[in-house]
Amino acid sequence: MTNHTDHKNEITKVCILAGKLMLQSGAETYRVEDTMIRIAASYGIENPQSFVTPTGILFSIQDTDPTSFVRIVERSTDLHKVTLVNSVSRKISSGELSVAQASQRLKEIEKQTHAYSIPVQVMAASVTSGSFAIMFNGQWSDFIPALITGGIGYSTVVYSHRVVEIRFFAEFFAAVMIGLIAYCFLFFGIGNELDKIIIGSVMPLVPGLLITNAVRDLMAGHLVSGLSKGAEAFLTAFAIGAGIAVVLSIVGG
Repeated sequence: MTNHTDHKNEITKVCILAGKLMLQSGAETYRVEDTMIRIAASYGIENPQSFVTPTGILFSIQDTDPTSFVRIVERSTDLHKVTLVNSVSRKISSGELSVAQASQRLKEIEKQTHAYSIPVQVMAASVTSGSFAIMFNGQWSDFIPALITGGIGYSTVVYSHRVVEIRFFAEFFAAVMIGLIAYCFLFFGIGNELDKIIIGSVMPLVPGLLITNAVRDLMAGHLVSGLSKGAEAFLTAFAIGAGIAVVLSIVGG
């Protein structure tokens, strides 16, 4: 009986860890629940139950067993980790991994850092900002200002979030920084269109993944998760808009 209980506890830990890694890395709620249930079913559990929200995971092996809960505090976008966890899940479903092997593999994934370092992310955000400025009918003279402004704005949101744990304020500060730098470029005669530079520079901050996941969760029937992610996306968009509005109201006045 003790061995059987220990085995179920290990299965629970594997399911919880897999769900935690996916949710922290930006996976959709319904995908997290489905993965946890599939893992448990692959190990012979007949009626696993999983309930996931953006800030927590509830999981139970069977109706009569205690329910496990884990709190999700930090969330980011790391689709590479989501892919790795999905790969482990598929190997479990095909019978290639035991419970101990799956647990070890998931712990190794948990220890991994982001697939791309902060400098690489900033560089990508810079190129993206310049490209968006051109895509929104900006001139080539706006490419370099948007590239520099977008890189500085993304760096601001990354490092501000380490100082101010509330992401809303980090995004607000980044938007203010973007607005000020873009205005400075035009003030010194570098670039032609302020709006195109600003639009291109804020695009790396736009919560595209949150909006997509919110819609997909709502379509899948996960109303709590869909609405909460939609609210989070709205707050991010509001922070960006408010930061830019503050700068424009100052320099315009």
